[in-house]
Amino acid sequence: MNASHPPPRSARERPARLTVGVIGAGRVGPALAAALALAGHQPVAASGVSDASRRRAAALLPGVPLVEPAEVLQRAELVLLTVPDDALPGLVAGLAETGAVRPGRLLAHTSGRYGTGVLEPALRAGALPLALHPVMTFTGTPTDVQRLAGCSFGVTAPEELRLAAEALVIEMGGEPEWIAEEARPLYHAALALGANYLVTLVAQAEELLRAAGVGAPDRMLGPLLGAALDNALRSGDAALTGPVARGDAGTVAAHIAELRRHAPGTVAGYVAMARTTADRALAHGLLRPELAEDLLEVLSDGAAR
Repeated sequence: MNASHPPPRSARERPARLTVGVIGAGRVGPALAAALALAGHQPVAASGVSDASRRRAAALLPGVPLVEPAEVLQRAELVLLTVPDDALPGLVAGLAETGAVRPGRLLAHTSGRYGTGVLEPALRAGALPLALHPVMTFTGTPTDVQRLAGCSFGVTAPEELRLAAEALVIEMGGEPEWIAEEARPLYHAALALGANYLVTLVAQAEELLRAAGVGAPDRMLGPLLGAALDNALRSGDAALTGPVARGDAGTVAAHIAELRRHAPGTVAGYVAMARTTADRALAHGLLRPELAEDLLEVLSDGAAR
């Protein structure tokens, strides 16, 4: 091509197409590989043991063979390591010890907890390390690919691979957010606090509403929780409402009594969240100090019983 006529903008910005492999065909890996396939990359191999893993791979990556992890590394230029957090260090060490890791392979894990340090054994074997954590819950169905549109990814990589990491995230439809190596555990704890424990709270609320005779607790909670989440994201602590923020100690005492009678396993969580809410409401001037004293006494009594 004539130097005076550079390639079209789309061609210059489009990263080289890669062959893609997945080690750990759980809910995450096949969805990410399918998203990369839509961007023009080529899934060539996956590994999975359970029947559920095989079904997911067949649904999201039709025609892609299921092989041993070492074979995935042989076939693919980009390998997604999508195993549970606790299994990741052992997997990486094992692959490196057996000589399965080849120089120049891009290894991208999807753990929120770890940065690239967990890939050090593979790095010594010449691999190129990436940490690409999608901030999304996955169902293991084709719907997950659509949910990646606009999804944030916590990205950690060596400086020389930063552009490559961000390009891959963008190609999957996501939005890269740079997370420093040392900040990964805190980052992951924040996400667990916000998302995982939200599921627990919602499930408990539904159970209590059913016990109170509500026939469709999901329909009741949907608009309320949607509005609360929207308000919290927009306004932070200024969105706090309810009896704790108002200092209604009598109402909170009644809540604790009813929970202890009907669902004693929820009392500790209620009291802990109420105390945290009271602290934040006090700090932001929403809860008057003269009302907080009685409220905190109620909460102390509730926790002691």
